[in-house]
Amino acid sequence: MAAEIITKEDLQTFKQELLAEFKILINSKPKGTVTDEWLKSSQVRKLLNISPGTLQNLRVQNRLPFTKIGGIIYYKRRDIIDLMENKK
Repeated sequence: MAAEIITKEDLQTFKQELLAEFKILINSKPKGTVTDEWLKSSQVRKLLNISPGTLQNLRVQNRLPFTKIGGIIYYKRRDIIDLMENKK
């Protein structure tokens, strides 16, 4: 097995190619997929076209899971879609 010498330039080229491929992978989400993106209350109200009281009722009735961090309430996008699909 013959040994190959790798130069700094080879490594730099490899690094640039690898970074370019990562950027393509990160930026290319297949259409129709849902991420576990977290949304704030205002975003959820706008998305569902509902009032703050209606959103609070969904939380109180345990129909929409949420996480509260430092006074800010977050919702998973997937939970919102499940709520709409199941029409709970």
